[in-house]
Amino acid sequence: MPQDKVALVVMTGLHGESEVEQMMNGALAAATLDTVDKALAAGNIGPIIVSTNSASLQETLREWPVLVERDSTEEPFHFGLRLREIINQHHLEKVIYMGGGSGVLLSVEELRQIAEELLKEERLLITNNFYSTDFCGFTPGSHINAIHVPPYDNDLGWRMGQGGGLPNVSLPRTASTQLDIDTPVDLMVLTYDPTVGKHLRAHLDSLEMDTAPIRQAMRFLVNRTTEVILAGRVSSAILAYMEKEAACRVRVFSEERGMRASGRQTRGEVRSLLGHLYQSAGPRRFFNTLAEMGQALFFDNRVLWVHCGVWPSASDRFYSDLRQPDKIEDDFVRTLTEAALESPIPVIMGGHSLVSGDMYVIVDRAWDITQVDLPRWVNHTFWGDPTPKKRK
Repeated sequence: MPQDKVALVVMTGLHGESEVEQMMNGALAAATLDTVDKALAAGNIGPIIVSTNSASLQETLREWPVLVERDSTEEPFHFGLRLREIINQHHLEKVIYMGGGSGVLLSVEELRQIAEELLKEERLLITNNFYSTDFCGFTPGSHINAIHVPPYDNDLGWRMGQGGGLPNVSLPRTASTQLDIDTPVDLMVLTYDPTVGKHLRAHLDSLEMDTAPIRQAMRFLVNRTTEVILAGRVSSAILAYMEKEAACRVRVFSEERGMRASGRQTRGEVRSLLGHLYQSAGPRRFFNTLAEMGQALFFDNRVLWVHCGVWPSASDRFYSDLRQPDKIEDDFVRTLTEAALESPIPVIMGGHSLVSGDMYVIVDRAWDITQVDLPRWVNHTFWGDPTPKKRK
């Protein structure tokens, strides 16, 4: 019998007891509620299954029309094994998987369209990023049994497609498909986006975060005479987007893409040119040197940390992103954060998502917030209307 709905599995793990980790947990829980709201509104999605280790999220969803699967706390969590268990337990054949912090800017219509494409096909994989997956849809669901399931969701698309042979369709790279909540800087960026769901918006409004440096950096993105630096795991897709949508010149230091998925981080093989500069120049001279090359820096600093043999606690990573060095315990991370704050240019620090999904929002909002009277030269094409158009 043909199916008329696609199952949704949302997996939301909440971890840590520190104040900043609880802040992130609240954001992930709120984002999960928004995802459920959108799935319910789509009309072609069901059942909706939320897998979580959080008793409070389970309690919140008690009266919602969803199935809640409580994750075991007695053994280490393995993403792939847990997803396979849920799919087999509920006999799911057409499935959308989403991490709790993924797809937070997806619209109801976009979610509906993903489900509609899965309903049309017997064998299909739809990914937001084939090489580093935050959410995806696939059919048949039983295909999960034909692959070596990954411990983290980033490898799911690759293993379902390349290893398992499902034909893949990658979604267009936009803020709605690429932005994923991983660190506090993602929340700082989301405060500027008007399409955030009501539950996450309420959580964001309750937080006290210093987003002024992001706003300061935005003005350089819409200036023809400035240069902005992107450093870290920067993809060619982001560079292409920046060259099309930002007014400034862009200087990119792209290093160690896929360092986690490839196993290079685990094997201690990560090498960074900026990491070598940091070690030879020292923290303050490092940022002063970069300040000579651009007017703002968006810095995925995790590559530098791993190059230097440092992987701090989640709370230290998060407090660094929040620009609060006095709360950081690790000396290396505290010193780096202090030096970034003393830089003569605005330095925005975070993880991979900062130089990935966040940049779509940052560039887009820069035009609206700064309200510069500047033509969008990117709308001028040789074969089309020769008159440059302003952004609406």
